[in-house]
Formats: sequence, structure tokens, C-alpha cells
Amino acid sequence: MSIFNNDNFDSHELVTFHEDSATGLKAVIAVHDSTLGPAMGGCRMYPYATELDAVTDVLRLSQGMTYKNSLAGLPIGGGKAVIIGNPKQATPELWKAMGRFVHRLNGQYITAEDSGTSVAAMKLIASQTPFVTGVCDDQAHAGDPSPSTALGVFNSMKVAVQQRFDQQHLSGLVVGIQGFGNVGRHLCRLLIESGVEVIGADPNEDNADQARAMGAKVVDPAMLMSLDMDVFAPCAMGAVLNANSVPNLKAGLVCGAANNQLATPGVEELLAARDILYAPDFAINSGGIIDAFSQYAPDAKIDVAGKISAIGATLTEVYELANEQNILAGAAAIKLAKRRIEEAK
Repeated sequence: MSIFNNDNFDSHELVTFHEDSATGLKAVIAVHDSTLGPAMGGCRMYPYATELDAVTDVLRLSQGMTYKNSLAGLPIGGGKAVIIGNPKQATPELWKAMGRFVHRLNGQYITAEDSGTSVAAMKLIASQTPFVTGVCDDQAHAGDPSPSTALGVFNSMKVAVQQRFDQQHLSGLVVGIQGFGNVGRHLCRLLIESGVEVIGADPNEDNADQARAMGAKVVDPAMLMSLDMDVFAPCAMGAVLNANSVPNLKAGLVCGAANNQLATPGVEELLAARDILYAPDFAINSGGIIDAFSQYAPDAKIDVAGKISAIGATLTEVYELANEQNILAGAAAIKLAKRRIEEAK
């Protein structure tokens, strides 16, 4: 397996592997770009089918974090960690071993909660290294950045709905949420409180039950994307939009919290051909990293609420650039992110 031949390798500054036989830890950390500051990004645990799948994921995710952190106006670069395994089988010792792995990078990468991990896991990592965030009990969400992520997506959805449907409110729309995990549940609540009809799916029955209790209509995960809806909001794993799924999607807008929603950048062209507007995920799901950075660097006095409110304005800027240059929104968002990075050099 060659990192350099991987289609998702984008001159990453660092890709490092670690295996700890005593705890069963198999992990990869990738730092994409540290121009703006030390790399920060979540630690994901997932039972990847192959090690190549894990490497591909960490390369894409770390690149996305570079763009996300840049667009959010944060003084941090992009990085990510993945652990190969079932999170239900993770032990305290495994999380501590991960903490030691992070610590060996001496601050080049700062980790945080992500899919398959938790505040409790971050606290165990923090017992081995200071290079972790999302562990502060005195924060508004007890370390959990999910509510902030959901709020940023919610604010962005208002902008995207205005752009796509020329409608200034969300009331009366049908939104399909894929995944009622930490972020999806919070987004579901915000939408229902705004008069939105929420349909959605999650293979986890506990998550599905919580969504039902809020008033969402829960459907078979295999059916969701083929149902009539105004907005499709992916809030689980990435790469759900691909050449096979896009032709079946019955929505006018894609606006969700999941990272790397497009299996490849070319998928946005398929969406555009069907008059489906895309809200670039890395431009709208930065609420969590804004919250996480404020916890890690309280002396920076980050205005969390202000920055989350500004996510919608950033998306407006993305759409304006896309219209001016006759390019897709994803390309416009990357241009804006790279512009800030270049200005910092």
C-alpha cells in the first residue's frame, strides 16, 4: 500500500501509523496542512473493511479539516485520526494508548471527539496528553461539540434554502435527515421547532426512537434518499452521494453535517445536472471545531456564538463566488479556503 499513489494524497505533511498489540489499537493520524497553526481535527473509530479504506478516509478527512478550519477563521491547520475497530469494543486502555500516540507528535496534531468516540474517550486520551480538546465539564455542552455543529448547519440551511428555493424561512419544508446520532438529533430538534417536517433514518434503533419522540417520521434507511423531500441532510458517514445514489435522490438541496458527503468531487456535477444545489460540508459543519478550539485555547477568547452565526455568511460568500465565476459551490469553497492559507504564508 503506497500513500503517495493514493488518489486522496494531497501533499499531506504527515501520515503516521501506530499499532499497539497490548490494547489492539490500530490507528492512523494525518496532518494535511499546518500553515495556519497546529493541526486540529477529530478522532474517528470505525470498523473499516481494509487498512486502505482507513487511510483513504483519514487523508480525505484531514484535507477537509484544512479547508473547514480556514473558512471558519480559526488559527489551526487540518488533521484527523482514525482508529480501525468497533467502538463498542474499545477499552479504557485502548483510549490511553491512543493518547500516547497523539502525544508522540508533540502538538503537531490536536485530537477531538468524532464519530465512534465520546467525551469519555477524550478524557481517557487526556490522561496521557494535553493535545486533546472536548473534555471540559464547565463548558456549555460538557465537552460535546455536537450542538454547535448542528446549529451551524441549521443556520447554513436557511442560506441555502434562500439560494435554491428563494424562500426566507424553513417552515413547511420537508427535510430528510440521514443519521440521528449526536449531530443529527440536535439538527432534528432545531428543524422541528422551526416548523419543518422531518423524515429520516438511522439503523441504530435507540437513535431512531429518540427522533420519533421529537416528532420525526422514521423510515427504512434504504428508502430515505428515494423519498420526496426538499432538503437532504446527510448526518452520518461520508461518501453517501455517488454515481449510484444521486440519480435516485428526490431533493432540491443537499445540506447536512456529515464530512465528505461526495464520494468524489465529480459527484457535485451529477447533482448540478439534476438541479440539486450542494452546500459544501466543510463550509457549514464547522460549529463543532469552533467550539472545540475555544475549549482548547480559552485564552484566545474565541466568540463561539459569533463565529457559528457567521457560518451562514461564509456560505453566502461561497455561492456568490460560484455565481461570479460560473463554478460549482464546492470549488468556490475550496478557493476561499486556499486564499486564506496563501495569505498566511
